[in-house]
Amino acid sequence: MKRLNELANHVSGKILGNAERQVSGAASLDLATRCDITFATNEKHFEKFLTCSAMAAIVPDSLECDELVLGEKSIICVNDPESVFTQIVQLFRPPVQRKRIGVSPHAFVSSTAEISEDVDIHPGAHIADGVKIGCGSVIFPNVTVLENAVIGSNVKIYPNAVLYENTVVGDRTIIHSGAILGAFGFGYRSNEHGHALSAQLGNVEIGSDVEIGANTTIDRGSYESTQIGHGSKIDNQVMIAHNCQIGELNLICSQVGIAGSSSTGDRVVMAGQVGMGDHLSVGTGAVLCAQSGVMHHLEGGQVYAGAPAVPVRESMQSHALIAKLPELRKKIKMMEKAIDQMKSNSSDASFDSLESKPARQDAA
Repeated sequence: MKRLNELANHVSGKILGNAERQVSGAASLDLATRCDITFATNEKHFEKFLTCSAMAAIVPDSLECDELVLGEKSIICVNDPESVFTQIVQLFRPPVQRKRIGVSPHAFVSSTAEISEDVDIHPGAHIADGVKIGCGSVIFPNVTVLENAVIGSNVKIYPNAVLYENTVVGDRTIIHSGAILGAFGFGYRSNEHGHALSAQLGNVEIGSDVEIGANTTIDRGSYESTQIGHGSKIDNQVMIAHNCQIGELNLICSQVGIAGSSSTGDRVVMAGQVGMGDHLSVGTGAVLCAQSGVMHHLEGGQVYAGAPAVPVRESMQSHALIAKLPELRKKIKMMEKAIDQMKSNSSDASFDSLESKPARQDAA
């Protein structure tokens, strides 16, 4: 149990309400119980806090509030509620502090590999000839690093990841379990005898401060490098094909597929299940909504949606029209029926007028 004044002192926040109230945990608004502290980043979330079970919350210091509004609840006012809440969660659930183990005798490390003194290599890891690993890096169990790969400083590579030969990884990069960097690209020369694998002579180069999600695959270039720019974050189960050039600070969400020889500018965002054709480019600052299909070059600085991807306003207009199609179809059928009825009435009227005309008399 921790008192609110303890937590406020820890995060340099200001308390409004009962400073002696005790909490036993931290949870989001939807899951918080009476004994938890939660957080609200805006006025809408604050209104939700007032009706939820939690009796305490971290809120922005810009929020205007008084004790009459709070009732029995208490708040800690800070500049950045989400960051502060992260600190508080860690007080209740401290992150795992792993001990240094050095190079495990149960790992295979080639005698020609260059390993800095403060690197940890866990049991079952395989470090092949000519590999270089920078200071402070951690190689977890069953990671495979093939010949001449270069790993920077303070890199973490989690279990069962595979780095093919000549892969380069920048400083402070995180590679999650099951990721595969440098596999052969899907390229073949086809003829009447079958499909011959094209050149696989390039590699993969990952910039600094990159994060690569679990089971993500990044294929090597045919002759040069497939590159991921500094600071880019790639989610789980993403496929980036051979020869791609991904810019800096990209955010690429789950199940995105980028075909060969495509490129992105800096700060591009691709939401879940975006598909991008080969030899295409997306400009700096572009945002692609979920399940967008990139079938032509896209300019930067715009939000796109749909397949093929078009500016989001245009896509929304198209979807609005599609939603009206059943109603339009019904109206068209009614109009067709009315026209057919009019034609039928017109035909009957013409026939009646012909019957009512007196017979023509021949001139004397």
